[in-house]
Amino acid sequence: MLNQTPTILIVEDDEGHAILIRENLEAAGLSNRIERFCDGQAILDFFFKANPRRGSNGESFLILLDIRMPKVDGIEVLRRLKADPQLHKLPVIMLTTTDDTREVERCHEFGCNGYIQKPVDYEKFTEAIRRIGLFLPLLLVPQLSAR
Repeated sequence: MLNQTPTILIVEDDEGHAILIRENLEAAGLSNRIERFCDGQAILDFFFKANPRRGSNGESFLILLDIRMPKVDGIEVLRRLKADPQLHKLPVIMLTTTDDTREVERCHEFGCNGYIQKPVDYEKFTEAIRRIGLFLPLLLVPQLSAR
């Protein structure tokens, strides 16, 4: 089954960036539930440790994933999610300040669904997030099955 209102999981260690992302998604009219994870290990725990919510009631998720984070970086999170047979269809959008072409290529090799460079300039950053917020309601996201 497909869902047009997935829970948006922001995986971002910078609190200021996380707040800007949430506020600008909401300013774009997005009404999806939004949850934040402060590092890569936290999102891996959400999906791989016993979690009664994961996959229950046909829930679906869309992940906005930073690359440079403590504990487990975003590329490793992406690799693990996409290697799992039950999670590989999760849409993952890399949202990061780096424009290193090798990292962009690695993310696509591991199966990211999009790679967006966060502009350093505040106004450009907020505009980029608003545009993402306008785009997300158009996505159809597969629901997870319970483990």
